[in-house]
Amino acid sequence: MKTFVKLQCAALAFALAGCAGISVVKVDSGERLVGERLTVTLDGAWNHVSSKWMNGPHAQTWTMDGLPLDQMLIYSGLQNDEAVHADLNDSGKKAFKFRADMQPDQIVALFEGMLTRDGSTFKLKQLSPAPFAGAKGFRFQYTLTRKSDNLELTGIGGGGVDKGALYAIVYQAPKLMVTAKEQQRVNKIIDSARVKG
Repeated sequence: MKTFVKLQCAALAFALAGCAGISVVKVDSGERLVGERLTVTLDGAWNHVSSKWMNGPHAQTWTMDGLPLDQMLIYSGLQNDEAVHADLNDSGKKAFKFRADMQPDQIVALFEGMLTRDGSTFKLKQLSPAPFAGAKGFRFQYTLTRKSDNLELTGIGGGGVDKGALYAIVYQAPKLMVTAKEQQRVNKIIDSARVKG
């Protein structure tokens, strides 16, 4: 039953995507280049979802089951003073911009700000130093209570700064979907990240 509901939600999400100027491209298993320098290794197929209002030039949104169910945000070289979200006229809302001298807690606060622009509630569960993309970095976990439907999401992220640019992966899905096996799968993708050159 759970799989059937997931398939229905995914079909609806992709049908709506076609009506909203969103493009969806399948990303197959294996090593994939994201942006100019970041590579990740996948053990299953994902979908790269793009539109002008979703991400900026150094950010991508991926999903397996459709955006209402899961999403993985991949930042591949966010530059100093670049926002962590698409820079559209946001009715005067604050733009959450990366600075090259930020510490891990400040970077996580950027993600928190971006994810709660709609009034959702973010709670940081853990933040610790950890390697990312073969260099010094950080890992974090959080919960997000989505305002639109009061659904609690579990989030997992990792990132680091290389040559003044931010590289990061942030994944979130409904709490019931993020089993130990799912966490292991996401952590494996985060562990696979490498920055070239």
